Amino acid sequence: MDKKLLDILACPVCKGELDYDKENNELICKKDKLAFPIRDDIPVMLESEARSLETE
Repeated sequence: MDKKLLDILACPVCKGELDYDKENNELICKKDKLAFPIRDDIPVMLESEARSLETE
């Protein structure tokens, strides 16, 4: 994931910061506990496509 792109992307729900999860190829919003997929090197920033993160 390009660092410059990651710097300008924000969570579409809360407009907060996203973290890159290289292992799962996802962008993570810790505040909303959502994981947005990256498909073909393109982040899918739709709430309907995000998966909810389980609290452990």
